[in-house]
Amino acid sequence: MISKNAPVGVFDSGVGGLTVVREIMRQIPNEKIIYFGDTARLPYGSKSKETVIRYARQIIRFLQTQDVKAIVVACNTASAYALDEVEKESDISMIGVVKPGARTAARSTANGKIGVIGTEGTIGSSIYSRYIKKIKPDADVIGKACPLFVPLVEEGLLQDPVTDEIAKRYLSELIDIGIDTLILGCTHYPLIRSTIGRVMGEKVTLVNPAYETARELKELLGAENMLNDEEVRLGDNKYRFYVSDGAEKFIHFANSIIKYGILSAKIIHIEDY
Repeated sequence: MISKNAPVGVFDSGVGGLTVVREIMRQIPNEKIIYFGDTARLPYGSKSKETVIRYARQIIRFLQTQDVKAIVVACNTASAYALDEVEKESDISMIGVVKPGARTAARSTANGKIGVIGTEGTIGSSIYSRYIKKIKPDADVIGKACPLFVPLVEEGLLQDPVTDEIAKRYLSELIDIGIDTLILGCTHYPLIRSTIGRVMGEKVTLVNPAYETARELKELLGAENMLNDEEVRLGDNKYRFYVSDGAEKFIHFANSIIKYGILSAKIIHIEDY
């Protein structure tokens, strides 16, 4: 029997999933979190479906050794390619970032024109379009791969003329189409939300799946009576971080977006799982 005071496992291909962690910290502050960033094997967006499923299985096996009570797949590509497969193989509750974002976008749009930006893998899978059309069959969903956004974010160029210029190039066709809702379909993208919002204009609603996923996790844990009912102090292993490579770089990036001082990240050999 898993304890309600057990941690939540969160994983991503690298650092982008920290935007989901940040939202979980804000919305469910009592929850303990174990985060794994697959920094040695990123990006997932250009990998095959079979490879991403294999990676996801290894990470889930690692998180199970940490006795997590739920798993958040905080990666759009892994949510698109692997979630349906891996959640059938485990009795631990799992949620991804795609469905919560798709539901919010379907509810938010007024003219039915919804844009999705993400990695080549996420856009190529058409996963957002499929989920949105289940809710809103008449929706017109337009995907746009924006592969340069991830390296720009990871280089810390969040407020930079280069990022502005790339955003204008990527987003111009979505503006011309007249979308009124845009899904930030990669967990890195909320970190350049202000740039994307400025380029798209005030009339376009931006949907942040990281925020929606944390909200859905809270609902899921509540429905299963698994919300942590003990207040956990920061020093009590409340938040633990693991990576497959580059711990120092990860810590530096994590501390730039999460308000708690992250002092360590342990490297593990994920291929062993």
